[in-house]
This record gives sequence, structure tokens and C-alpha cells, in this order.
Amino acid sequence: MADPSSYRPKPGQIPDSPGVYRFRDEHRRVIYVGKAKSLRQRLANYFQDLAGLHPRTRTMVTTAASVEWTVVSTEVEALQLEYSWIKEYDPRFNVKYRDDKSYPYLAVTMNEEYPRVQVMRGHKKKGVRYFGPYAHAWAIRDTVDLLLRVFPVRTCSAGVFKNARRTGRPCLLGYIGKCSAPCVDRVSAEEHRELAEEFCDFMTGRTGTYLRRLEKQMMEAADEMEYERAARLRDDIEALKKAMEKNAVVLADATDADLIAVAEDELEAAVQIFHVRGGRVRGQRGWVTDKVEEITTGALVEHALQQLYGEETGDAVPKEVLVPALPDPVEPVQEWLTGRRGAGVSLRIPQRGDKRALMETVERNAQQALVLHKTKRASDLTTRSRALEEIADALDLDSAPLRIECYDISHLQGDDVVASMVVFEDGLQRKSEYRRFQIKGFEGQDDVRSMHEVITRRFKRYLAEKEKTGEWADGENTLADTSSAPLTDASSDALAGTSSDLLTDTSSAPLANGLKDDDGRPKRFAYPPQLVVVDGGQPQVAAAQRALDELGIDDIAVCGLAKRLEEVWVPGEDDPVVLPRTSEGLYLLQRVRDEAHRFAITYQRTKRAKRFRSSPLDDVPGLGETRKQALIKHFGSVKRLRSATIDQICEVPGIGRKTAETIAVALAQAAPAAPAVNTATGEIMEDEESDTTAETSGEPVSAGAPDERRGQER
Repeated sequence: MADPSSYRPKPGQIPDSPGVYRFRDEHRRVIYVGKAKSLRQRLANYFQDLAGLHPRTRTMVTTAASVEWTVVSTEVEALQLEYSWIKEYDPRFNVKYRDDKSYPYLAVTMNEEYPRVQVMRGHKKKGVRYFGPYAHAWAIRDTVDLLLRVFPVRTCSAGVFKNARRTGRPCLLGYIGKCSAPCVDRVSAEEHRELAEEFCDFMTGRTGTYLRRLEKQMMEAADEMEYERAARLRDDIEALKKAMEKNAVVLADATDADLIAVAEDELEAAVQIFHVRGGRVRGQRGWVTDKVEEITTGALVEHALQQLYGEETGDAVPKEVLVPALPDPVEPVQEWLTGRRGAGVSLRIPQRGDKRALMETVERNAQQALVLHKTKRASDLTTRSRALEEIADALDLDSAPLRIECYDISHLQGDDVVASMVVFEDGLQRKSEYRRFQIKGFEGQDDVRSMHEVITRRFKRYLAEKEKTGEWADGENTLADTSSAPLTDASSDALAGTSSDLLTDTSSAPLANGLKDDDGRPKRFAYPPQLVVVDGGQPQVAAAQRALDELGIDDIAVCGLAKRLEEVWVPGEDDPVVLPRTSEGLYLLQRVRDEAHRFAITYQRTKRAKRFRSSPLDDVPGLGETRKQALIKHFGSVKRLRSATIDQICEVPGIGRKTAETIAVALAQAAPAAPAVNTATGEIMEDEESDTTAETSGEPVSAGAPDERRGQER
């Protein structure tokens, strides 16, 4: 636990101007971001007597090891910079509303030639019209099913659309009248886009004009004794009215507004948002957050507004935002909202009338959401805390292992040997910090040696980063013989004594670009665990401990979980630790181990599939996908290309003589592929046929069906 006085800025060092500040921990991770009208006055509040601070604020300042700030010109700039840094660094002590990306939207892809209506989640895309969010995806599908009768817009995927265009036959919706079938040119692209625009107009609330037009057409058809058309129009009107009933009118003046309500206690707060468009509730969402410090309702509202409109522009920001309390000061927030919309935005508290009544409904929803969340989380927190305590007691740790890393090795009979690293913090998955390794230090199958290599490489990266950030005192550097320059793939491989690792996850780029001074992001290998778990028994545990000992790391515990009897092995012990089968600690270790196994085998299968799809042309330097496809298209197969002369290769567009010579040499050195088996029929494919298939279809070609071989995977 750090003493805040150890990093408190000197008197007069902090400017008395607007700005944004960041607290960092001992590993240089940003743990809190805040803004202030006066940096001097705001930061002084953190360095008072610890007994007078809010409990969570006290935890934050004692976890931090430094503070820094950036001066800006106005409070609006401070608001924008604070939002950007919270998104960039993901600080653990900031107010973060959970589940903000999980709500489904009804989306119309107006950026495509033939717009498509579909359910979408996640980040919004440019050129796509969004309606919602909705609480449930089935609510969207019910609405769309009713509207497709009147607005038969395409709903099929790109693959189905292309297949229908190729065969000249529409899908089922095209036959039953719920799609205008632009795939077979029943309507032109312009006519289909007009249908999509009418669909969007109806969803935005412009319903009255369209209904009146349909009713007029129905009466005209009846007068002309076209009773079948009149009946269809009547049914269309009923379908539209039924869809409108799903969103009852709540504000008679056709208001466009967002209503935000907050329910809170000393530790947590729940936020509910109702999106009202055209006087109707078009969407609803809810968030829950921990109150990291003593924070007012107005400040919670401000954070909600940042989260809600931080990436929105134009009409996505409504003319009116109704809140239970105003941020202090309100002017910068209102100015920021106006800038996002490009027009005036009214931010106020409703006092009376329909809007006040609707706000009370939103507040009741927020209260119910908070109660439900507490009911669920009480059980979750208790269980996770008990699991971590049981692990600490069983392994004789000084404290509960809040960060656990688990490693697993996967291969297929010694080929494509890979490893995985998964991270659990506070008993929950931290998927953004998962890592994958490619074992290249040796050939063949040796799980113990592979585990030693992976642990060595992972913690050498940690020590190198620790050295870079200057956390070691003089004389403590165990890597004194290495360069102090930024760690690139090449230099880190020299440290590890192996070839470069494949360090990938869903959110990060190669490591060579990732180790930056003062970036503060909770990425890479800069943050150590309290417990390392390996998938295996005594040999794997001994290898992991030996790797840590060789690096001089003695403050990280190691254990292994053997699959056969679910025994927990610790270094240097001849007998395992046996946890009760009903133990929450054992269940958590099993979940961590199983997640590491899943992540490893997924990566191994990906590498194997990529290897099966490989081609001798892949090794030709400077030959990209476009020219490879051109070569295969021209010659028909790699076999024919291998027998071609240099002059014949030069006939392919884009292939010069030097490149043709390189291709000829590479193919001459490459061994011909072994006969392949058609996994659908079991027949041996001819060389030419298999060669062509492997290059053009991208399907794995192997000596046995993949499903039949998975039983031999590890």
C-alpha cells in the first residue's frame, strides 16, 4: 500500500486552471482519470488525511504511485479529453457503466446498394440507420415481421443474396411477399432503396401521413371495385397499426427526447434511459456502475451523458435531454452536447406534466434494475470471494490471488505446438489480456519444455518492461546485459533464446509497436499475476517454477491442475493438494484451466487449417494474393504452373521476368504435394484436381477428415 504523501506534488507545482489528471499505479497503468475546473483545488482533495476520504477513494490513492495532469483551455475541452482517456486507458477506478454494448438495435444498411434490415449489436457503423436500442432481439424481429408486409425490404445475408442472384431464384420471403426480391430484379436498386427509406421514415415516427395515404388508396380501390387490392391495403394498415401499438404514445406533442434516471446507494448506481422519438418510446437501456468515490447524482448523470453521446453525432443526439439532476457546472456539458448534435440541445429537469410523469416511470425502472443487480451480484461476489480465499488458504498464499494467469500447451501429434495464456481478475475473465504463443524454440512434442519456454518468454517480457519503466533500484536489474532500448520482437527473442512469439488477442497489435513509455494501458506483459496456474501435473509445475527461479522472480505463486483426478500440484511437494469436490476454489481453478485449454486448442486448430491451405506460392517473396490468384487462374493448378517455362509464366498479367524466375526456382525447390483425400466421398483425388481445389476453394485437403483426427489433439 503506497503512501499518497510519497508522490504528492510540491506546493505551487499544480496549476490553477482547467485540466485533466491521471493517477497511475506502480506498474504505470492508469487507474483513474478525472477533470477539474481548477486542477490545484481538485487534486488537493486527494492528499488530505486518509481517514477523511471515501473508502474507495482511499483505496485508489493508496493503490496509485504517481499523478500527472494536462492543462486545457476550457471546461468543454476537459470534458472531451476525459472521455477520450477513459475510453483509451479503461481505468479500473473510474465510473464505468456496464452492459453499454449489449443492447440490440434495428439497423438498416443504407450504405449498401441493396439496403438490408437486420439486428445489430456493438459499435455503430457509418452509413447505417439505427433504431432502438431494444431490450430484447425478439422484440425487433416481431416488429420487422409486421412491417415487411408493407415494406418488403431485403433481410437476407450477403451469401444468401449472392446465391439467389446466381441461381435466379429468390428465397422463401420473396415467394410469400415479405421481400421485394431485388436479387432476381423484381424491383430495381432505386425502387428497393425507396422502400428502405419509407421503412426508415415509418420507424422515425412519421406514421400518420403514410397511414392516411394507405387508407385513401384502399378507398379508391374499393370505389373501383378492386376488392382484392383493397383487402391487401386493409391488411397492410392493420399490420402497421399493430406495429405502432408496440410503442404506445407517451408524449402527445410528438417530442424527441431522451430521459435519464438514476437510482443509487452508497456503493453502486443504476442508470435507465428511455429514448422517445415522435412521442413514442422507441428504445430503452440500462447501466450499472460502482461508485468509486463520493460522487453526486449530477456527476453520475454527466458520466452517463459521456457514455451515451460520446460517439454520436447529428440526430442521434436529441433536441431535449431530461435528467434527474444537472451536472455542475451545466454549461460545458450543454455546449458539448450542442457540438455533438450540431444544433441546440436542451438539458433540464422536468418539473410537471407528462414529461415529469414519464420521468417517474424511468426512475421506477432504475430502482428495480438496482435491486435486481444487487440480488444477483451479492451471490456472485460472495462466491468469488470465497473461491479466492479457499485458493489462498490451500496454497498458503499471503493474500487472495486477485489476478490469476493460466497456461496450456496444445498440439496435434507434435505438430503446430502452441500455448495459451488466459487471465482472470477478481474471479472474472479478462479477455482483453489473453495471449497466444507459438512454440518455436525446438521441434517435436515436449509439454514440459514448452511450458518452460512460455513462462520464460512471458516473464522476461515482464522484467524488460519493469526495467523500462524504472521500477528497479540500481543493482537489482537481472537483465543488465541487455539493451535499454525499447523492446522489439527481435530483441525480445534474443532475451528469450527463441524465435519470435505470436502474441495476439482480439484487441491488440504486434508487440513491437505496443511497448511504449508512459502509455498507461493495461496491455502486454507489464502487469504480474499473484498466481500462475499451469494445465498439468508435477512436471509442468516444476518447469514453470524453474523458469521463474532462473529469472529471479520469487513473489509469484505457481500451481498446476491435473485433469485426471483434479489434483492441485505445488512446486517441491511430492503429494498434491486435494480440494473438496464441492469447493468453490476448485471450481474456479477448473474454469480457469478449461478456458486456457479452449483458447489454446482454438489457436492450434486455426494454425493447422492455415497450414493445410498453404501453397508453395506462399514462400515466393513479393508475391501477393492478387498475383497468386492470377497465376492459378491462368494455369489452372500449381502442377501445371510447376511445369511451365519462364516465358509462359511471364504471359500472366503483372508477372515480370524476374518474378517469373523467382517463382520457377521456388516451385522447383518445393516438393510436390502428397495425394489428397476427398473428405466427403473418401476417394483419392488426382494430383491436378487436388492441386486446383487446394488453391481455389481454400478448403483443407488432408489425409483424413479433421473430425476424425481431433481426438488426438491436446
